[in-house]
Order: sequence, then C-alpha cells, then structure tokens
Amino acid sequence: MGNSPLSYFLGTGKMSTVDLVVERVRTVALPLIESQGMTLVDVEFRREARGWVLRLYLDRPEGIRLEDCREVSEQLSDLLDVEGFIEHPYSLEVSSPGLNRVLKTPQDFMQFAGRLARLETAAPIGGQRRFRGRLEGYREGMVILRQAEGPTLLLPLEAIVKARLEAEL
Repeated sequence: MGNSPLSYFLGTGKMSTVDLVVERVRTVALPLIESQGMTLVDVEFRREARGWVLRLYLDRPEGIRLEDCREVSEQLSDLLDVEGFIEHPYSLEVSSPGLNRVLKTPQDFMQFAGRLARLETAAPIGGQRRFRGRLEGYREGMVILRQAEGPTLLLPLEAIVKARLEAEL
C-alpha cells in the first residue's frame, strides 16, 4: 500500500488501514441498514486463507432472515463499488450475529443483562484478562459482570477488547 492515505500503523495514535475501511463501510452501510429497520451489530474486515473478507452482522427484534441478508448484500455491494475505497479484491458477507453475538456498546451490555458472556481485557484486571459470568448491565462507563464463583466485577468498557454472549444449552 506504500504511500496510500490509508497507510497507517497501529500504536501511533492513528487508525490502521483495516480500521479505516471498517469505519468507512459503517458510514456507507448504516443509512441503508437502518432504512430497512435493522441495526448494524458489527463490521469486520480481515484477511483469511481465501483472501480479504468484509463481514457485516445485522439484527432486528424479530430476527434476521436470509432474504434480509441477500437484499442488504446486493445493495451494499453496489454502494461499495461506487465508493471504491477498498483497494483490493474482497468477499462480502452479511449475516445475523448468531448465538455468540459480539457486545460492543453500552446498549449491548444493558440489552443483554442476565445473559452469560465472556469478556477479555487488554491488560490484566485483578491478575486476569479473561472473565466469564452473567451480565448485570452497564453504569457510568463500567460493564457489570457477576461471576459464578467470585465477586461481581466492574470492568471499564474501554479496557474490554473482546466481549461475546455465550450460548446456554
């Protein structure tokens, strides 16, 4: 990518190329997705064994149908082709967030209070980085997680690098 305006490096306070693509895709996709009564849960852009993949996860209260994914995929593909900011070939995938849904926003942690989740922090908190328990919600920048064994934790949202619901069987 050389001297491309998208060439940034992590750790310098600037966004990486991947982060810039993800943010641009969010900006382009959000009006389309919201106009169809859906919410954008997450966007991923990453290199996999078969090449670059752009994944969007959508949701709505009554759930996402295969037809919803197909429609958004077709329309978004056209929009992204017109915008032309992704510099190399990629595959576009649109799907529901699934049982192990990603949690990112304060609203996610409040909406799924009572559900089992796994969280990971960038740096250790109380000597550990990985946590599992029931979400109790979100308050004043802190995610509240009740562990099965151990205390209820208050984890700063900005310290969390991964958070997912866990399927309960």
